[in-house]
Amino acid sequence: MKRTGIINAPLSGALARLGHTDTVVVADAGLPVPAHVPVVDLALVYGSPRFTDVLDALLGDIVVEAAWVSQQADDWPAGEWIDTRLDAPAERIDHAEFKRRVSDARLVIRTGEDTAFSNVILQCGVPFAV
Repeated sequence: MKRTGIINAPLSGALARLGHTDTVVVADAGLPVPAHVPVVDLALVYGSPRFTDVLDALLGDIVVEAAWVSQQADDWPAGEWIDTRLDAPAERIDHAEFKRRVSDARLVIRTGEDTAFSNVILQCGVPFAV
């Protein structure tokens, strides 16, 4: 049994399979996900679990070297909040481009978040010194 970190078995296993430069998406409840992209669906009801709670837990388990959010996220609390959690601000891209990039993701984690544009693409880094 794990002592700390993410205890959701499907999510923990999926995270363990990620490698350097793989991308993982933390998504709100409404983000469209192409059928070929694996999804760990944590959503229970609208609003639970929150995007913020899932992102905080995820950032405690993986190394992130880059991130992208929709430009439109800056019109909502999500954009600024995401930047406070990362080592460097997330790059802003148009939402249409963001959705296109979801197609290339190795994993999508769906939350119950019901706040528009609460989505982030994270690029995995490595935990050892360069």
